[in-house]
Amino acid sequence: MHVELDPRFRETHEGRRAAELISACVHCGFCLETCPTYLDRRDERDSPRGRIYLVKQLLETGTAGAATRTHLDRCLTCRSCETTCPSGMRYGELLDIGRGLMEIEAPRGVADRLGRLLLRAVFSRPALLTPLIALGRLVRPLLPGALRSKIPPRQVRGPLPAEAHTRHMVLLEGCVQSVATPRTNGAARRVLDKLGITLRAPGEAGCCGALAFHLGAQDEGLDCARRNIDAWWPLIEKGAERGAEAVVSSASGCGAMIADYGRLLADDPDYADRARQISQLHRDLAEVVGGQDLSGLPAATLKSRVAVHCPCTQQHALGLAPAVPDILRRAGLTLADTRDGHLCCGSAGTHALLEPGAAGRMRRRALDNLCADAPELIATANVGCQLHLQGDSDTPVVHWIELLDRD
Repeated sequence: MHVELDPRFRETHEGRRAAELISACVHCGFCLETCPTYLDRRDERDSPRGRIYLVKQLLETGTAGAATRTHLDRCLTCRSCETTCPSGMRYGELLDIGRGLMEIEAPRGVADRLGRLLLRAVFSRPALLTPLIALGRLVRPLLPGALRSKIPPRQVRGPLPAEAHTRHMVLLEGCVQSVATPRTNGAARRVLDKLGITLRAPGEAGCCGALAFHLGAQDEGLDCARRNIDAWWPLIEKGAERGAEAVVSSASGCGAMIADYGRLLADDPDYADRARQISQLHRDLAEVVGGQDLSGLPAATLKSRVAVHCPCTQQHALGLAPAVPDILRRAGLTLADTRDGHLCCGSAGTHALLEPGAAGRMRRRALDNLCADAPELIATANVGCQLHLQGDSDTPVVHWIELLDRD
């Protein structure tokens, strides 16, 4: 697909890169039937191909309006289209450029800007989120059903291992996850401790930056990335013998962002090299556990049949669809059959809050597909998916690492 750039964009990096990305699209339409928002609305503008045309129109005319922003906003960034595309179209990268341009070309109204600022301020800062969730738990019985379902039940992290192993890795604690599902990283630390690996989490690190970046505050998201790089670097630069082997994320949504640090900061002279190395060192928790000898873990005692939900970020962005099922089978667990696992559950960061109707329909479809074989547990790999699914599920939803966390 050829793009004739408007003079305003001809000499910009964003314009040239977007035109290069669009040129890979052969407008075949294979992506449509794997796009959750297109399947939900059947509106071409809410499909990858439609959004590519909208960005192309912006680049060629130099103008765009609120309708274009709406359709770009609705994208889940699930990147299922990338897995399907026969020509290797890097849709996620194009969407980042398009959304960044839209913040300039079609500024949001005051209410929209304030709402997004509030989401970024609260959900990326555990110090603010912790008291809000605690208050929500106190008044939960009084809340309407839709709001009540979004309050996560209290979790206990459990004791952390005291031993420090020679092998160590850096762990991203996360923002929402550290407050809403602290058992996840507690379990990750205990399981890897049994496998001879210590996880270290510098207190200076914080949100991975995905929340702000995908809400249109791209500079703020990149500042989060820079802060994390500064926090992690002292544990990494010590050298191959003593330095951290990897940067580990137990939330695949955060992992997809860290894996992109190198690309996103490629033009930053102060951070480009370190960002590239961080991205190269990043490992999803499933990659780390899957690469170990699991005979060091206690034998499986769980008899429940488990349905595995593979988040979009784990299967489409990180390319790790088989990782968790393989680990759980090796650990002796019985897996239930599932259907249409390539489709998004509707969580997609803040999408479930900004588009509750569509997110609810996608969740119902995902749960029907996960529960087709009557599992007794659902295991996922991303905190957002876990919270979203459990909000309407009669079947308990856990992070998969909890199933290996046994004495």
